[in-house]
Amino acid sequence: MSLRHAILGILSIQPMSGYELKKVIDESVGHFWTADQSQVYRTLAGLVADGLAARRTVVQEERPNLHLHSATGPGLAELDRWLASPLPSQPTREPFLARLFFADRMPPEEITELLDTRRRDVRAQLAALEAIAVPAESAETGQVLRLATLAYGIAHAKAELDWLDDTRRRLERSTP
Repeated sequence: MSLRHAILGILSIQPMSGYELKKVIDESVGHFWTADQSQVYRTLAGLVADGLAARRTVVQEERPNLHLHSATGPGLAELDRWLASPLPSQPTREPFLARLFFADRMPPEEITELLDTRRRDVRAQLAALEAIAVPAESAETGQVLRLATLAYGIAHAKAELDWLDDTRRRLERSTP
């Protein structure tokens, strides 16, 4: 996935300003695809330059002008092309797992701290995901799919917590 496609996907739902877009990214796809404010604005500018998004200025009294962006016909076609394209397998790069793989060089208490730190981080991620307000059951396909990504994140965090606990138990039974 590229940030371009994430932005086109969000704009396919509703026109937004760059500020609103960054907020929506942080509250939705940001749990699995992050972007900082400058990346959002650069990508929006590129989408507009490529004709995949349009920008409309709304004059507001006593407030700065609002620049609303929306996906264009070619932008929606690009989003549809990307959605229908084969998804190439992505190489896994997980710094924590790389560190854990070689952690036998560390004293046992540091390995335990490595696992405990990761556990705290995952628990915080899980709490953030579980704090997301979930609307009542919906039959709308988009809502069902968006809730499915949230459920995936929650299940993934819970599975990692179980795995961390199991790893710690195995370490406690291992010989140095």
